[in-house]
Amino acid sequence: MVDLYFDDIIKVDRVDADGKKFDKVSRIEAQSEEDDMQVLLDVNTEIYPVHAGQKFRMALAPTLNLDGTTVTSYFPEGGHKSLADKFEYVMHGLLYKISEDTSGPNAKVMVYVSYGGLQMMLKGDPSKMGKFKVDQRLFLLLRKV
Repeated sequence: MVDLYFDDIIKVDRVDADGKKFDKVSRIEAQSEEDDMQVLLDVNTEIYPVHAGQKFRMALAPTLNLDGTTVTSYFPEGGHKSLADKFEYVMHGLLYKISEDTSGPNAKVMVYVSYGGLQMMLKGDPSKMGKFKVDQRLFLLLRKV
């Protein structure tokens, strides 16, 4: 069984709040419903359009293999059942930074992942961030709800 590091419904609050910087990419700002996490995520909107107000199931996992084993090669579509079969948009990246924000009344941890130049920042309660480690490979999975 795959151990998901994050699995929640997110609602997109804003798209390209600072203006559109790239033709095919938008930065979304979203909030998770259950875990009260803030998400900043770059999405290739040419292949996966995203709009404010939409809801998505978002998951972060260390592997796509349903048995939890490490992904060691690429499987052609339909050739092997994987966690990706349950989602519409999948990216693979590297967690490159973890930092802490102690400016408010409650401390928050921020996790930063680069998906081939598309960035993600996940900010939330430190108790929910214990599985994340720097230099960890992670899959991001999205599906419209």
